[in-house]
Amino acid sequence: MLEVVAVAVLALVIIAAAAVLAPRLGVAAPLVLVLVGIVVALAPVLEDVEIDPEWILQGLLPPLLYASAVSMPAMNFRREFRAISGLSVLLVVASALVLGALFAWLVPGLGFVWGVALGAIVSPTDAVATSIIKGTGIPRRAVVILDGESLLNDATALVLLRTAVVATAAGFSFWDALGTFAYAIVIAVVIGAVVGLGNLAVRRRVEDATVNTILSFTVPFAAAVPAELLGSSGLVAAVVAGLITGSRAPRVLPPQHRMSDAQNWASVELVLEGVVFLGMGLQLSTILGEVQREHTGLGTAIGIAAGALAVTLVVRAAYVAPLLWALRRRALYGQALQPRIAAMGERLEAGDLVPAVRRRGPRRGPPTQRDLQRFATRVRRSLADIDYLLRQPLGVREGTVVVWAGMRGAVTVAAAQTLPENTPNRPLLVFVAFAVATLSLLVQGGTVGLLVKRLFRGRTDEADQAEQDAERRQILTLLDDAARGTPREEGTSDKQHHLAVLAAQRDTLLDARDDGAFDADALSAALRNIDAEQITLELRGSPTG
Repeated sequence: MLEVVAVAVLALVIIAAAAVLAPRLGVAAPLVLVLVGIVVALAPVLEDVEIDPEWILQGLLPPLLYASAVSMPAMNFRREFRAISGLSVLLVVASALVLGALFAWLVPGLGFVWGVALGAIVSPTDAVATSIIKGTGIPRRAVVILDGESLLNDATALVLLRTAVVATAAGFSFWDALGTFAYAIVIAVVIGAVVGLGNLAVRRRVEDATVNTILSFTVPFAAAVPAELLGSSGLVAAVVAGLITGSRAPRVLPPQHRMSDAQNWASVELVLEGVVFLGMGLQLSTILGEVQREHTGLGTAIGIAAGALAVTLVVRAAYVAPLLWALRRRALYGQALQPRIAAMGERLEAGDLVPAVRRRGPRRGPPTQRDLQRFATRVRRSLADIDYLLRQPLGVREGTVVVWAGMRGAVTVAAAQTLPENTPNRPLLVFVAFAVATLSLLVQGGTVGLLVKRLFRGRTDEADQAEQDAERRQILTLLDDAARGTPREEGTSDKQHHLAVLAAQRDTLLDARDDGAFDADALSAALRNIDAEQITLELRGSPTG
């Protein structure tokens, strides 16, 4: 028992050291942890390390994906949902089919269906691996697309893997596969939404911030476990719960609770990500031992893995190129509609458009005030969406980064280890998946920072800084208007009035966030300032000041 404790403590020290030292070395911490794991695995220090893949897929991934979803701006996710869903579904399926043909050709006796199974394993990008790009200065819109893709594509890959495994014994049916995928997604979305809303309804009644944070640790599993038991995708359920929690928490939970959540979840993310990457490297000796027992040539296996990684990048580039064209067409179409929508908003404010707004459904008649508010919200969001697309266009440089930054990681290794024991050449397939993930992390992850610097070398930050300063001034004006518009009730103390002003300012910022009026990062910074001011104020003296 003491040996296990000592190893766990040593792992935590290594994870902390990597987080501190890696930035100083100009290397991403996950890459350092993978290399450390590989060195330890090859050295005669520990016995062969075997990690149950279910611990990764059902124990570590749900909280990691949930935490990523909580921190993702829901408005940006909505804006990029078309691109994200295409990358998460169509690209994964296309990559799996192309790789299936490649593996069937390169591995004797494997067959196309088992090749598709391995293709499904190595096709999805890894949400944890994608965290490497966040410190590289990559354009924010590209980060949203990569983050969103990595949150959802695991579900497509795992459903495709299950379908391929079943097809080896019972045959393949396109409609059965489509129905299975639709069922998995719909059930996961429903469960995730129920858990996301339910956890906030419960936690808003808990006054202790520490207890509230403990309850938050249960949310991803409360979503993932029922979904898995119903044959759905627990990962998608955890993501949906995270998106809802992240979007609604500022309106529901007090600042102390949200700050406690943020600090504690940051620690949990650091540890879990470190365990994932360190464990990935440590499994090398076990995987190598299985390959050697099967008398499979390592050089051949590494060559297959390198070829598979190259093919995934080619297929990804072939998909991203028309995607960029479609996104550009969408932006130009929005630009053409912008004057018309703006004029519609002006007429609505002046009251000229009221007769043209009709109620939908069987209850027809003059529009109510609620109908007008909904229509005005749609107009504001449409204008904000168009402005977002025009201010942050995706060109060839951004597309190149989206292609190169799509890395494989621990999910690929864990999914490969779930292959049935009767899989043809199973040790070889597991090693190929491990090699693809390792090569992807080391080659793509090790060079993506340099690629970003080279591609955007001529780009100055002056324009971006001026735009950010202008947004900050607009946000400050919005906050000043909210403060002046908050009347002081009779008999309230200065402290109570100040808290009321902060509440009004927070509501104003959240309304602007929901409309997409400002950059998500700028709004988040303003919300953090309001939260910090409220916490400081509440710590002073009595509730009435």
